[in-house]
Amino acid sequence: MPVMARSSGRTPAPPEFLDLACHPVRWRLLLELAHSDRQVEEMVELVGQPQALVSYHLRRLRAGGLVSSRRSSRDARAVYYRADLDRCVESLSMTGSLLHRGLDVELSPLGDIVAPRDGGEVRVLFVCTGNSARSQIAEALMKRETGGALDVVSAGSDPKPVHPHAVQALAARGIDISGWRAKPLSDFAGQRFEYVVTMCDKVRERCPEFAGEGQRIHWSIEDPSHPRSGGRVTYDRFQRLTTEVENRVRWLTRMIARTQPTKARTTKAQPTKDHPTKNQPTGVQHHDD
Repeated sequence: MPVMARSSGRTPAPPEFLDLACHPVRWRLLLELAHSDRQVEEMVELVGQPQALVSYHLRRLRAGGLVSSRRSSRDARAVYYRADLDRCVESLSMTGSLLHRGLDVELSPLGDIVAPRDGGEVRVLFVCTGNSARSQIAEALMKRETGGALDVVSAGSDPKPVHPHAVQALAARGIDISGWRAKPLSDFAGQRFEYVVTMCDKVRERCPEFAGEGQRIHWSIEDPSHPRSGGRVTYDRFQRLTTEVENRVRWLTRMIARTQPTKARTTKAQPTKDHPTKNQPTGVQHHDD
């Protein structure tokens, strides 16, 4: 019996995602960058390959849209790389449909976010310099994303008043932080955190070690209240910041939900002494976040 081909046309080339991700060095780079933003020097140490080779593969990943980069706010000569997880999902889905039209890669719903079996809470700390925008926004968004099931806090190495544009950007998403205040990093010294997320290149090196074996994650995000380019401080910058942080928080939440030993938990977030519900004046100022 003759064997019939799937189609009479020419066999299509494998999708670009497979070509990019199947190389062992590029795959290792993607794995590392999916967890935390990193500089080239760090990647060289992690993958154990020469810098020229690592830089070449990073360029390939960036050209394919799987990785992006930005200049460090601490040292303009340094560059931080990050994985574009949304693009990775999109590429995986397209690759599956090319293999078989019935193969659709979709993110499964998380359901209830949960807490460890020992009854303790999973604790997350977001850190930037001023605790006036980036880390405050991340704290608020993760509290909403998890329904209060995680103990989420934020702090700064040099606290400044919460920026009114940050309050406004969150209010546009139905979140009220008008009564929140900035907190010094020293308030949390010696405490245990499962995840410590630094959101400022400058504070990354100043952030102390915390009790336990928590994961350190870095998000290289520009301070909207102190743009490196010297541009104007505008509400639009804070809107873009909030969109980026919202995306990163969503992926971090998925990772936590998939990796923590769990039991069902549905506790909702409650106001704390650091985050009262009363309003406060919001005069527009320039702050170093």
